[in-house]
Amino acid sequence: MADDPNSGLSIWPGLIQKIRARTPARVMADRTGAAYRTATQLQLRQDHATARDAVRAEFELERDMGAEFVQRWKLFSVSTMAASKDEYLRRPDLGRRLDENARELLLAQCQLNADLQIVIGDGLSVTAVSTQVPPLLPILAEKAQSRGWALGHPFAVQYCRVGAMNDVGELLQPKVVVLLIGERPGLATAESLSAYMAYQPRAGHNDSNRNLISNIHPRGVNTEAAASRIIDLAEQMMQRQTSGVEIKEDLPKAKWLK
Repeated sequence: MADDPNSGLSIWPGLIQKIRARTPARVMADRTGAAYRTATQLQLRQDHATARDAVRAEFELERDMGAEFVQRWKLFSVSTMAASKDEYLRRPDLGRRLDENARELLLAQCQLNADLQIVIGDGLSVTAVSTQVPPLLPILAEKAQSRGWALGHPFAVQYCRVGAMNDVGELLQPKVVVLLIGERPGLATAESLSAYMAYQPRAGHNDSNRNLISNIHPRGVNTEAAASRIIDLAEQMMQRQTSGVEIKEDLPKAKWLK
């Protein structure tokens, strides 16, 4: 009845279900008094453990990428100046610089002056890298080659921070560097990948010189959409010969919940 104060309550279960389907965030979680229900508490503990494992895991190229994938792309791994995972976590500055062995190997194995150089960095989630990179890299390569671009030899960087892009740019002189790196995991997912991009990165460049496509995972930006956005953004960088705050993505307007 119209005057019944409870008459609208029947719509809530369906509405809550729709909202939860659109986001991995814990919205409208059920409670018992002031506390979460047992199932929610246990899920929180599990997700927290998964996030910690993703941060602490050591990156091993063949184990995490798969031997067939590594062989197909002739991937190899180099390291930054961080000597261990503990040092990497304590000293972010060391993760922004390639070590001397890395520099020598890149100059020996990679071509100079590529249009697009793809770099795989473990970052703060090996889980994200092992899950998202294998389906994403082939799509990126195909889209780049369809535009006639020279694609640099992809490689991986262990103990990698975003600033390592600057060393890659100075060493290999590509037009655009794309760093596919594991995001810091939260309680929603440990599988989220970021794509940092920069036009001719150099020493001294910072986040204002870079662009970012984040949340690359099945419940965020899917691999096909991520690849299209990366390639479109790279093309814009090459045309305008710049990146960062001077470049804006032309994204479709968000659709409201129906």
